[in-house]
Amino acid sequence: MQRAGWVMAALGVGEAGLVMTGNRYYRVLAQPSPRKLAMLVGINQYSGSSLTGCLTDVELQQELLIHRFGFVPSDILVLADRQATGQNIETAFIEHLSKQAKPGDAVVFHFSGYGSRVERMNEEESLIQNPKSKIQNLLVPVDGVANGVLEETLWLLLRSLDTDAVTAVLDTSYTDLGTGLWGNLRSRSQPQQPAGQPSAQELAFQAQLRLNSKLKTAIPGVVLAAAGPDRQAFEEQLNGVGTGLFTFALTQYLWQSTPATTVQVSLCRVAATIEQMVGNKQQPMLVRTTDDLALKTNPKQKSLTYHLFPNSSEADGVVTAVEEDGKAAQLWLGGLPIAILASYGVNSLLTLLPLPGSEAVGNSPRQLLIRSREGLKAKARIFPLLTGETYQLQAGQLVQESIRVLPRNVGLTVAIDSSLERIERVDATSAFSSIPNVSLVVTGEQPADCVLARVQKRGLLTGEKSSSPIYYSQYGLFLPGFYLSPNTVGAEGEAVKTAVQRLVPTLQTLLAVKLLRLSGNEGASRLGVRATLEMVDPTEQVLMQRTTVRATGPAPASDSVSADLAENAALMTDSGMISLPIGSRIQYRVHNYSDVPVYFILLGTDSSGNAIALLPPHSFANPSGLETNPLQQQAVGIGETIILPAASSPFKWVVQGPTGLNEMQLILSRKPLTQTLAALESTQHPRGDFQRLGILVSPLEVARAVLQDLHQASLPAAETVAATPDSFAFDMNAWATLSFIYQVA
Repeated sequence: MQRAGWVMAALGVGEAGLVMTGNRYYRVLAQPSPRKLAMLVGINQYSGSSLTGCLTDVELQQELLIHRFGFVPSDILVLADRQATGQNIETAFIEHLSKQAKPGDAVVFHFSGYGSRVERMNEEESLIQNPKSKIQNLLVPVDGVANGVLEETLWLLLRSLDTDAVTAVLDTSYTDLGTGLWGNLRSRSQPQQPAGQPSAQELAFQAQLRLNSKLKTAIPGVVLAAAGPDRQAFEEQLNGVGTGLFTFALTQYLWQSTPATTVQVSLCRVAATIEQMVGNKQQPMLVRTTDDLALKTNPKQKSLTYHLFPNSSEADGVVTAVEEDGKAAQLWLGGLPIAILASYGVNSLLTLLPLPGSEAVGNSPRQLLIRSREGLKAKARIFPLLTGETYQLQAGQLVQESIRVLPRNVGLTVAIDSSLERIERVDATSAFSSIPNVSLVVTGEQPADCVLARVQKRGLLTGEKSSSPIYYSQYGLFLPGFYLSPNTVGAEGEAVKTAVQRLVPTLQTLLAVKLLRLSGNEGASRLGVRATLEMVDPTEQVLMQRTTVRATGPAPASDSVSADLAENAALMTDSGMISLPIGSRIQYRVHNYSDVPVYFILLGTDSSGNAIALLPPHSFANPSGLETNPLQQQAVGIGETIILPAASSPFKWVVQGPTGLNEMQLILSRKPLTQTLAALESTQHPRGDFQRLGILVSPLEVARAVLQDLHQASLPAAETVAATPDSFAFDMNAWATLSFIYQVA
């Protein structure tokens, strides 16, 4: 069926037609050359089973493209909910992208919504004699599977573009595993997928596309998929905001990334964030395209994310509207790390960046104080607001974190799986009531950090599709996405109250990890530090590099090229994660390019779920023998580089089993970590005069001590925001927390 040329008739006029972003900001962006075009599709309101995060995904991409990559708002086309029929999506692609894109133009296509699968009959043989079928992936439009856009159709549309600078982002998945809800997450694979075949209209449209004489032989550019084959793409309610995990992680990273970030490194960082949240249930992937084929031939040839250099500074958000005669603002905070979103408090302080081409007023940049926040949107006022001041806020100004305010009473939220019997839920609720810092929610209704459930023989745990899952009479603790937390499965026949008490140490470890993640600020820190994770044996290789890009002062010459190559080498999994074989020997290299000595501690969890730390050595023996010698305060001097563990140390860091996820946080501070070391002193571990890896007996106590030390290091600057005694206030100049996440295989 011929579709090109009847886009306006298909979409109608006015609000029922195409939605162009624009007229939202006071500033007018100059038309760039080459042109930048985007088409963003988001569908929440399906018939029967709806999603909640797809329109947020569109907004996340839209704000990023405008304010970080310089897209002209009128060049971004949005199809939302009822506008996103199958016919409208395909017609709009041709009219907005295929007909307008010229060689060298940058093109972004984004889809957030349900995916499904259909059976396409083999066209080369008689269906009566040989009824073969071929399963095909399908993007589900608002008018259902019967009008779906085949993945093959999307590939043909991408191949029709007259430019190679193409990025397609697909925040969807296709495999129905028998449930839409996974704990507190919702899958973007359409549940109860109907059997059927592609419509005749869809196949006719494909035939028309194949007649295009300019059709490329391979998909141009890059296709970023939220989930690989037979995996799930998830969305979640984050502090009242429904969003796709993949889109949020991708756009948040790009708000803070450096101009040299390649798509491979971006995918690696995004995959680590998702693995941190849902384990291996969702694994993003890079679909093989022209860029991917070129990379196989020439590993040094890499594409920048979106094929563009960002045209603005790294940021955590943007002023979207100005109020109160230019003294107050509405903000979009899409650059905040996902781990802190639920806890990010009022009185947090943000630094305003001047608009391109304008100059900052006064001797120092102006700041905004958060007065209220709902999800990613906040209201703020100029701080301090001086009498008679003439400074005027402007829409489009970027903001960067300056002081982060967080509550001291952050707890762990546990959901009790709704599949448990009523008496089990009652007993579990009673058992949890005696555990401090733990609150209960209903599975699927509110976000939770973990879920108490029975272990299944088939179904959610193993990933097999099963309409009638078989349960063991064992309880376990599941992370979001029903990823089984290591070593949490009890004995057969265990009472639920007994299970809850048995899991208390694990709950404390999970809360400690949650607290440490709240300190994550690689993108926002202004403390000049850089760290790399390196393999020493069986080969020498840089695995990951973390740098505080906003640090003041000149940064040292970067070896990011080496790190970039490593993150695309054989150690990278299909999802972009670094995978280290058991028995590998590793080390961390830390360089301080700030103007003060930097104190540090290295904490995290291993693949067994244990809280671990690289314990500093004790001081030399006390001649009097009357006192226990304390742990040494370890620091990296100005301009100094150190190795952890030290090359001269008898301890060698060898990666241990089992297979699973390792997450380490390198925390560096301008001030000594006094309370952290005191908390470590109370932990039972072997004493010695050299560094060693130790399992923490009281990880929650250590994590709280870390936050208190960072709060103290932030004084007196943090006092300016008048944080309450119930809050922490962290100055971005005072510390840096760098995260290293990798698989053990």
